[in-house]
Amino acid sequence: MMAADGILFDLDGTLWNATARIQEGWNLGREELGLAPTLTLRQVEDCMGLLIEPLARRLLPELEESRLPKGIEICVGHQLACLAGRGGILYPKLEETLAQLAGSYKLFIVSNCVEGYIQAFFAAHGLGKYFTDFEYPGRTGKAKAENITSVVKRNNLKRPVYVGDTQGDYDAATAAGVPFIHAAYGFGRIDHPVPRVDTFADIPAVVGRLSPP
Repeated sequence: MMAADGILFDLDGTLWNATARIQEGWNLGREELGLAPTLTLRQVEDCMGLLIEPLARRLLPELEESRLPKGIEICVGHQLACLAGRGGILYPKLEETLAQLAGSYKLFIVSNCVEGYIQAFFAAHGLGKYFTDFEYPGRTGKAKAENITSVVKRNNLKRPVYVGDTQGDYDAATAAGVPFIHAAYGFGRIDHPVPRVDTFADIPAVVGRLSPP
């Protein structure tokens, strides 16, 4: 295989763990909607990687379908405010590893998130300078595989790889024809044997092994 020319990253479970802020934001939203603020971290973790509507149905199960769009609007507003203000937990050695990778590869984010979520990640942690481009269904209305394909095409990537932590990430990368690396420290497991990293700092070595010396 020729040397990779771009690395696409998932966000949740790959670059950061934002579940505490998401829990906080959605519990604030539940209170505004007249619901008990009883969401646990485990409930939020079990939703990571889902698109916003199925995620909302899990976190707002008491809300009738007709109120779901407004419920999403309220809860997402609280979530983004919590994230932009205090951020999430960055995985160890994240920034120094991103800086190392950015010296050799173009970096991207493709995440199943709402409008403003990746921007909140950048605002809270100042990491936008390492990334060339990003995409998400909150802007395109498309599934992750299509968003991966869009980023690859518009950046003229010939040998991209995708790093993510869930089966959905693997399935999307595979559908887009992009080799996959499993962020095994994240939230999910993969049902196929694939290259894996146990810490974020392992990524340069694993990507390097996909390329000739």
